[in-house]
Amino acid sequence: MIPAVARPPRSFGILAGLVAGAIAITIGMLVAGILSVTSPVDAVGSTFIDHVPAWLKDLAIRWFGTNDKIALRVGILVILAIAAGALGSVSRRRPLVGTLGIGVFGLVGMFAALNRPNEPGSTFLPSLLGAVAGAVVLRRLLHHAPAGPKATPQRSRVPLGWDRRRFIVTGGAATAVAVVAGATAVSLEDRRVERIRNAIPDSLPPASAPPTSAPAAGQQFDTATPFITPNDDFYRIDTALSFPRISIGSWKVEIKGMVSKPLSFTYAQLSALPQVQRTVTLACVSNGVGGDLISNATWQGVLLKDLLDQAVVDPAAEQVYSTSLDGWTCGFPVSVAMDGRDAMIAIGMNGTALPLEHGFPARLVVPGLYGYVSATKWLQTIELNKFSDAEGYWVPLGWARDGPIKTESRIDVPKRTDSVAAGPTKIAGVAWAQHRGIAKVEVNVDDGAWMPATLADDVTDDAWRQWSIDWNATSGRHKVQVRATDKTGATQTDQVADPAPDGASGYHTRTITVK
Repeated sequence: MIPAVARPPRSFGILAGLVAGAIAITIGMLVAGILSVTSPVDAVGSTFIDHVPAWLKDLAIRWFGTNDKIALRVGILVILAIAAGALGSVSRRRPLVGTLGIGVFGLVGMFAALNRPNEPGSTFLPSLLGAVAGAVVLRRLLHHAPAGPKATPQRSRVPLGWDRRRFIVTGGAATAVAVVAGATAVSLEDRRVERIRNAIPDSLPPASAPPTSAPAAGQQFDTATPFITPNDDFYRIDTALSFPRISIGSWKVEIKGMVSKPLSFTYAQLSALPQVQRTVTLACVSNGVGGDLISNATWQGVLLKDLLDQAVVDPAAEQVYSTSLDGWTCGFPVSVAMDGRDAMIAIGMNGTALPLEHGFPARLVVPGLYGYVSATKWLQTIELNKFSDAEGYWVPLGWARDGPIKTESRIDVPKRTDSVAAGPTKIAGVAWAQHRGIAKVEVNVDDGAWMPATLADDVTDDAWRQWSIDWNATSGRHKVQVRATDKTGATQTDQVADPAPDGASGYHTRTITVK
């Protein structure tokens, strides 16, 4: 009678799947780092971002803010871990299922990588080699077939069936390999990003004119929000899970499409063009009422209108359609670029070259439009076309084609966590209506009469304006609201609207407890 072949317990099968999954992921990361291509996890994550519905992206931004990419990566790893554990469990009895399952994940990674923009043909290799390594480790850990018959009788040195000791030794070795491969891959990616950072110039070329107005007076206004947002505090919302592959020596930005004279500029050529500095507030369309996805900076670069005039735009062109190095796209009307506002290709931010996080080597800055239709970072091409020719990244997902920024205001002082004592108290914040300017800010307490706030210096219509009001606080809980009126005479609406499809609206309201 042939004895039954021993199989590992289910818990060991799950553990084997997790170890094999870790090998597949880390080997894929390591190969990607060596080849300097997008890792399988980032390729799949980016593809996921590109295809999920708009409401889910907006929900992720509202829940996680600028940590949405970390949340996505963690989510992907959790899903992969669950799948790997399930495959390991099934593979105890059906080894082929585990091999095929890992192969499917490898194919998904290869497909996602091959469809990423600006990636070399070798971009499929990390997913392929990672899947092969994972499948081999899974088979090795769960191998349970006894040795075949010998030509001559002899003492067997191979255990009959599954061997716990062999599993522990093999699993420990595979885990060590995964840890080393993962750490090496992270180190390679860090070095790649550091090489890009080291290529960022230490200084900017001189600008032909200072900012529209000196921001120093605005910075001195008494509010918790500085007039100029430091680079490290400037909000960041984009779809990139990892920074694009940037080589400043070969990078260039092209202006093409419906133009008589297509143009192309290297970084050195762009830096040599007449430079201007402008203070402009940028806002994300996902910014909720009172949200923090809005920041103000002084940008340096080349006016977009000047470049488009050189290219001679076809009168029939309708859209300025831009693409980033990572494939993100957006578009806005040609009329916006030509109406005299200070739209620019920016290479500097707050007196330094653009940080990598904010678009180095160059990005678009367009006053008065939400970022999803205008603020392309890591700029690669600008194409003049018709709206029917192409749609920006967010438009097919249900967001409005045009994205003018709404007149809004925010209460920053007192903070929600502040303890307020009875007596003289300051209420303060910021208001914005880019390219229209803020004319008035009003505050009411407990639905009382609207009281005019004191406004800080009017630096530029393209930047937010600080405001403040003195209030004699009395004990109890009080509801405070703020509203702004722009220079066209339009007062922001009290009608509450979610960010989708064209920006949030409503009065920012804060409940203040006075002791």
